[in-house]
Amino acid sequence: MAVTQVDTFRPRPGFGYVRTLSQHEELPLLRDHLLRLDAESRHDRFNGFLDDSFIERYAARCAADGTIVVAYMENGMVRGAAELHPPEQSEDGLPEIAFSVEACVRRRGVGSLLFQRVISEARWKGYRQLRVTTGSQNHAMRALAAKFGAHLAFRHGESTGTIDLTQQPQDELTKLVIETPIAAARALFNLNRACWKLVTRMYGDQRAA
Repeated sequence: MAVTQVDTFRPRPGFGYVRTLSQHEELPLLRDHLLRLDAESRHDRFNGFLDDSFIERYAARCAADGTIVVAYMENGMVRGAAELHPPEQSEDGLPEIAFSVEACVRRRGVGSLLFQRVISEARWKGYRQLRVTTGSQNHAMRALAAKFGAHLAFRHGESTGTIDLTQQPQDELTKLVIETPIAAARALFNLNRACWKLVTRMYGDQRAA
């Protein structure tokens, strides 16, 4: 029997952040997040209302099959998640992505942020295409998928489509990989220059004395 959870969380805009969960230790956070989804959100995520025991088994399977979970965190809790499932788990050999966002943090751009980050993860792993599947009534996710280039079609009560990663613009992860070393080198150069000026000044003062 499903257990009703009372959630007294009050979101604090600006206090959330996104990161990838560690493969085994933190995936119970995904389970807890999925269990907190209201009936409508759970229906959208799993294309039908499913009980708690199914979600617990599903989260355990994600921990074992190499699924990458990008999480939106607030106060140490996962409030939104983007799952990147490995291609071995798909019938057509394409890695698949799935999303879930709790009602308390909707309309704050969480879905777009998760979408960007999971695409970064997929490109980092060398994937060229992604499959996205969502419930046919999940209009917000369908619009978001279309924004990122997915051409969705209806199938068995679901909307499914593919995203061509080779056509995606430069993403946040790539920018970080490229820009961070450059910024670090620039900072090191500036530090060395400052140190050299200090040494030169000290040497000049000693000679003057």
